[in-house]
Amino acid sequence: MLTKQLSGSMMDQLSEQIGADKQTTEKAVAAALPVLLGGLSRNASSSPQEAAALAGALERDHDGSLLDVLGGMLGGSDNGGGGGLGSLIGAAGALFGGQKASPKALDGAGILGHILGQRRTVVEEGVSKASGLDLSKVARLLVILAPIVMGALGRMKKEENLDAGSLAGALAGERQRIEARAPGLAGGLVNLLDSDDDGQIMDDLVKLGGSGLLGKLFN
Repeated sequence: MLTKQLSGSMMDQLSEQIGADKQTTEKAVAAALPVLLGGLSRNASSSPQEAAALAGALERDHDGSLLDVLGGMLGGSDNGGGGGLGSLIGAAGALFGGQKASPKALDGAGILGHILGQRRTVVEEGVSKASGLDLSKVARLLVILAPIVMGALGRMKKEENLDAGSLAGALAGERQRIEARAPGLAGGLVNLLDSDDDGQIMDDLVKLGGSGLLGKLFN
C-alpha cells in the first residue's frame, strides 16, 4: 500500500515538497519506510499494552482517509520550506469526508516521537548518510512520511478488522518480509538498524546505502 501511494507522480510531488531531486528522495524513502515500520513493530510487540495503545491510536486518529487526499495536499506549493505535511493540511483546512481531520493524524513530529523516541536524531542522520539527502530535508521527509505510514496502517487495520494482537502480528510479518527481501543488513534495519543496541545506527544505514539494497527494499 505504501509503495503504491509513494510512486510515480506522488514521488515527484514529495520531492518537490522537500526540495530535492526524485532519485535522492526515492533512496531516502526506501531507507525511512523500513525504519518506521520496524519501529512500529518493535513497539507493538513489546507488550500487550503497547499493542493496545497503537490499535487505539489508529481507531481514534488514523482511519486511512489521509491517503485519499494525499495527492492534493502534496501538490501544494511549499518550495521545500515550512513544516511539511502538517503545515500544508493546516493551511488547507484538511477536510476528510466533510469533517476536519484529527490534529494527531497530521502531527508527524509527534508520531515520530512515539515510533523512534530518542533515536530520531540518529535515524535522521543515518537516512541522510545512506541516501545523500540533506539532513534538514530528511527531517522534513520523515515528518511527512509518518502520518502516511500511520494512515496506511489504520486503513489495513480497518479493512482487515485487526484487533491489537493481530495488528502486532501483521507488523511482525511485514518486518519478516522486509528482512527476507534484503537478508542480513535489513534485519538490523527494521530493528532501527541497531540490533546490538550500541547506538551505531548510522553505520548500518551507510552500509545499506552502499550495498544497493535500498532499491530492493523499496521496489
